[in-house]
Amino acid sequence: MKAKFLWIVLAAAALGACDDNTANLGIYEDSDQITSSYTQFQMKTTTIRVDSLPAVNGTCYLGQVTDPETNTSVKADFLTQFHTMENYKLPEKSQMRKNANGQVVADSIEVRLYFNDFYGDSTNVMKMNVYELDTLNVIEEGKSYYTNLDLSQFINPNRKVPIAQKVFTARDYTEDEGTLNGSNYYPNIRVKLPVEYGSFILNKYYENPDFFKSSFDFIHHVCPGFYFNLTQGDGTMLYLDVSALDVYFTYTEKDSVMTGITRFSATGEVIQSNRIDVHGVDELLQSSLASSHTYIKTPAGLYTQMELPVDDIYRNHENDSVSNVKVTLNRYNDFNTSNYALGIPQTLLLVRKQDMNSFFEEKKKVDNITSYSTSFNVNQYAFSNIARLVSYCKEEKKQGMKKTGLSEAEWEKQNPDWNKVVLIPVTTSNSQGSSSSSSSSSRLLLDMKLNSIRLVGENQPISINVIYSKFSQ
Repeated sequence: MKAKFLWIVLAAAALGACDDNTANLGIYEDSDQITSSYTQFQMKTTTIRVDSLPAVNGTCYLGQVTDPETNTSVKADFLTQFHTMENYKLPEKSQMRKNANGQVVADSIEVRLYFNDFYGDSTNVMKMNVYELDTLNVIEEGKSYYTNLDLSQFINPNRKVPIAQKVFTARDYTEDEGTLNGSNYYPNIRVKLPVEYGSFILNKYYENPDFFKSSFDFIHHVCPGFYFNLTQGDGTMLYLDVSALDVYFTYTEKDSVMTGITRFSATGEVIQSNRIDVHGVDELLQSSLASSHTYIKTPAGLYTQMELPVDDIYRNHENDSVSNVKVTLNRYNDFNTSNYALGIPQTLLLVRKQDMNSFFEEKKKVDNITSYSTSFNVNQYAFSNIARLVSYCKEEKKQGMKKTGLSEAEWEKQNPDWNKVVLIPVTTSNSQGSSSSSSSSSRLLLDMKLNSIRLVGENQPISINVIYSKFSQ
């Protein structure tokens, strides 16, 4: 009896992890028959607004766009620090070009903002201010920063005016067509800084080379980074891959005059933080509450929330194994009122509402228990089996009531999000869109590109399909 009981428990546990393509597990005795039953439940979905999410991301966003679908306005700007390489060196000071006071002078200095993609009109004119940050008030590693953070608080208080201003378009009109269409061309915005700032950086090296030993020292003693603040323009949003700070200088080598360049890049070793301002989205959210669809809109912060019918699923099935729970979300008829249609989120993360911030802050991966991912396919998103999540929520509630001694109603009042999950657009750390299988093994990053989709839901319940399994004799 004990051996048979153990086999039943193991078989049920295995079934709980299966999807709807899993074949029969093992060989059963004639007296041990597995029977299955199928039930469909209704699930409520709604649009929620998240006004801030973790701001540190692999991509920086710069621009402003009025959403052609809803007339809401989205503005994005960012700050970035710069990384210095190990064993950093410049030529000997005696080799460098100097002024009459013996100070090293730079030839020029610039920041390049490289982007792999953009939304909107490439000829649209935008303007930004560039501010130097403060070495005494540095945005720090290990702290949580969100997209509603006031980035101006990190500006150098002794340099409140912009260190540079730039009028730009996504298309670089200083380059010819051959260059722009060439395979080696990397689109970028070039921002010239005062040459004195380049000289300051070079002289800091000769003052104390240790200031360049690590990014931490460089940020705290030399260049804390810059805040790129959009001030004018509407209709373009740049998706920036990397930023680079380039200082050009002249030096001599074996009686020859040479031109040198030293580069500091914004990489994963330093912080790049986005700020997103959204206007008009509250009115949109109110108008959608009586509709038959929900929204997912980034970076506006509108996401679809699902309330899993956990209690309904287990009611009258306490002794059954919930072996499969499938959810399919269908795309609602879309808008197309603009020549620049918004993109469709290609990969969605399904995560418990109470974990949505910690998932990104702690750089978690999909575990297929409390988080799942899937890709857009044939006008829908399908989660083939979230049975382990449903079981997890049920067990959490059971253990929580046992530990606290609270009634079911009391515990649910204290834990209102226990059965709620949120759908959030993401990209993998190594691509801008991937299948759910690759997403499950990669770190996921927030996708804050201009994306929008409407899903059937809100006042139109969504079907959730459940398969139960049990042993019968």
